[in-house]
Amino acid sequence: MFDVRKILETIKARNAKTVGLQFPEGLKRQGPDLAKEVEEKTGALVIISGDPCYGACDIDDALLDMVDVLFHFGHSRISDDERIVFMEYYHDVDVERAVLNALPMLGQKVGVVTTVQHIHKLDDIVKILNGAAKEPVISKGDSRITYPGQVLGCNFSAVPGGVDSILFVGTGNFHPMGMRLAHKVPVVAADPFTGEARLVDVDKIMKQRYAVMAKAMGAKKWGIIIGMKSGQQRPDLAKKLKNIAGDAVLISIKEITPDRLLNFKVDAYVSTACPRIAIDEAGRFPAPVLTPVEFEMVKGLRDWESLAFDEIKGD
Repeated sequence: MFDVRKILETIKARNAKTVGLQFPEGLKRQGPDLAKEVEEKTGALVIISGDPCYGACDIDDALLDMVDVLFHFGHSRISDDERIVFMEYYHDVDVERAVLNALPMLGQKVGVVTTVQHIHKLDDIVKILNGAAKEPVISKGDSRITYPGQVLGCNFSAVPGGVDSILFVGTGNFHPMGMRLAHKVPVVAADPFTGEARLVDVDKIMKQRYAVMAKAMGAKKWGIIIGMKSGQQRPDLAKKLKNIAGDAVLISIKEITPDRLLNFKVDAYVSTACPRIAIDEAGRFPAPVLTPVEFEMVKGLRDWESLAFDEIKGD
């Protein structure tokens, strides 16, 4: 549930007259009831963002400029903008069954990571591993990471080195595949909602990415995409890649979709925005879309065995 008291106290302390609420897709349905409660108890005008929201990097900047305070739900803080209040959201699902099922696939020294939705369960995970005579290791990430042991889809800096396996507690494939490519040790993904655990296989995604890079090998004109979402902007990187590409054009886009790339007459793209865009939408783009890491591989600046997911790093 949301911390309504914190919301109300923040509005009162800031004397906010106009309030913005931004939710990820899974929480949007709770927006109208929360907005009604806030308006009734504070007298403030509430505006709900209706645009997609994929992470803490995806702030509704237009709404932010309209309100006195913006409450961003479901993610931990990565922005220093004091107008934004990050309201984390925790799942209270039991992790025990998933972690127990992961044990036979784990080595002795285990790096433990999860997403912010399950970060409050880290102590439970460590207790289970210790009870199985494992050696759990939890590390602190860079400035984009709020908690030790926390990972983002674009940042694996909290994944510890020197371990012989990694345990990821959470859902989906992107996070564990990224860790497997970055650290070259076995990664076990344990889903607390299903209780299932599996050893992560990256062979399929590697073949897909090598196929996309192969299509881009003959590209003469490049489009270098600058993501315009506040937490994804890397203009300096885009300029660097443009210099490497030679014949290239810089393109700024907020929502990067296949349709929006149709009218640009280029042979291939490099996206400096969210690393997931190039990978999740690979088969739908009208021309190959590479990550910066893949682009450097195509240009001979990295060897072809160094394939890894692109990460957006902090300090």
